[in-house]
Amino acid sequence: MSALTVKLKIDNIEVEVPEGTTILKAARDNGIEIPTLCSLEGLTNYGGCRLCLVEVKGAPKLFPACTTPVSAGMEVITNSEQLREYRKMTIQLLLSERTHVCSVCVANDHCELQSLANKLGVDHSIFERNWTRKEIDSSHDFLVIDRNRCILCTRCIRVCDEIEGVHTLDLKQRGRKAEVIMDLDEDWVNSCSCTSCRKCAKVCPVGAIYIEGEPITRTKNKDVAEFILTRRQRK
Repeated sequence: MSALTVKLKIDNIEVEVPEGTTILKAARDNGIEIPTLCSLEGLTNYGGCRLCLVEVKGAPKLFPACTTPVSAGMEVITNSEQLREYRKMTIQLLLSERTHVCSVCVANDHCELQSLANKLGVDHSIFERNWTRKEIDSSHDFLVIDRNRCILCTRCIRVCDEIEGVHTLDLKQRGRKAEVIMDLDEDWVNSCSCTSCRKCAKVCPVGAIYIEGEPITRTKNKDVAEFILTRRQRK
């Protein structure tokens, strides 16, 4: 990273960060939390969930904090009435797109989507629910994927590609028809590239990928990508 630094304001707090830093990282490094579901330390930024949108004074549009680099003199607003309402609507859209029923989900009480819904005060959805009926793939010896609960954050795909290095997982189709697949849309048991490393289950923010028979509290570890990268960089 460049040795040059940039000064800006985030929520009226003046901060100084290395040039090229994203707004999201600049905020987090200075104790300012911005909600997100797709961003994860150690993985490339995706900008998919749109929960981290922020306001930049003088700009007519909102910016995804995870993919927008800071600039000198920038004034960022991370928490306004407009942003709170926008984030609540985004959570409602995510809840309406697939079959999310917390009481019967393996990730209940340990789900990032559920946690953000509670934090933002989302207790219902104004959108018509899409009750998906996708078949659960439990063909693997212990890994299970339930696409009815997937929020398409692509954390699993990125950790499989960028950290494990095998790119077993990917997306097929677009929009509401998009699905996470293994290899060339195989059942998990027939995947020739999967190493059974469990990283996909560890970083999944919801109950879409999990380890059968293992407590979700033992499985979930969203810091695994950053931890592995840090260890690899040791000399």
